[in-house]
Amino acid sequence: MDHHKRVVAAAWAVHAFTASGIVLGFLAVVAILEGDQIAAFMWLGLALFVDAIDGTLARKVRVEELTPRIDGRTLDNVIDYFNYVAVPALMVYWFGVVPEGWEVAAAACMLAVSCYTFANLDVKTEDYFFSGFPALWNLVVLYFHVLQLNPWTNLAVIAIMAVLTFVPIKFVHPLRVKKFRIVTVPMTVLWAATSLRLVLIHPDVRKAAEASPLLFWLWVMSSVYFAAICLWRTFDPDAVEDGNR
Repeated sequence: MDHHKRVVAAAWAVHAFTASGIVLGFLAVVAILEGDQIAAFMWLGLALFVDAIDGTLARKVRVEELTPRIDGRTLDNVIDYFNYVAVPALMVYWFGVVPEGWEVAAAACMLAVSCYTFANLDVKTEDYFFSGFPALWNLVVLYFHVLQLNPWTNLAVIAIMAVLTFVPIKFVHPLRVKKFRIVTVPMTVLWAATSLRLVLIHPDVRKAAEASPLLFWLWVMSSVYFAAICLWRTFDPDAVEDGNR
C-alpha cells in the first residue's frame, strides 16, 4: 500500500472511530432500559472520551482534505445530539430524576432547547469557548447522580440550564481553549478520574460524599475551577486569546 492509500485509510479510520460513539450511546440506552444506571454512565463516559479525542485525530490526519465528501462535523453533531441530549433525556424520564409527573416535560425541554444549540452557527466563540449552555446534558445528569439532589432541585437545574442555552454565558472547552491550558488539562484529567470513581458508587447504597470524601471534594474542586473559568470569560469579554489550536 503506497503512502497516499495509507493516509486515506487513516482518515477513514478516524471517521469510523467517531462513528463508534453512536454505538456506545446505543449501549447506554440498552443499559437504561435494563435499569442499570451505572452502566449507562460508563457507556456515556466512553462516548465522551471518543468525542474528546476524535477531533484532534481528525486534524492530525487531515480528514477534510482526504475524505472531502464526508462532513466530519455533521457526523460529530449527529452523534453528540444522541449522546449528549437524547440519552440523558431518556435517563431523566426513566430513572425518576425529577418529580413524578414532570418526567416527560423535563425530557422534552432538554430535547427541544438543544436543537437551538446544534443549529446555532455562533455557538463557539473565536477563542473556542461555547456561548450559552452547550447541551452537555450528559454531564448534568452525572451531577444529579453523584450529588443525589432533591428531584425538585434537579427540575430547577434543568430549567435554569435550558434558559442559559440562550444566554451568552461562556462555557470552556477544556481541550481547545488555550488560556490556562497548562492547568485546565490536568484539571480535566482529575475531574474525569474522580467522576469515574464516584459514578461507580451506587446511590441507593451510600452517598458519594460519605463513601469517598477525598475524591468527592477533589471532584468538587475541579468542578469549581471550570465554573470559575467560565465566569471569568463571561464577565471579561476582552479576554480573547490571539491563537487557536
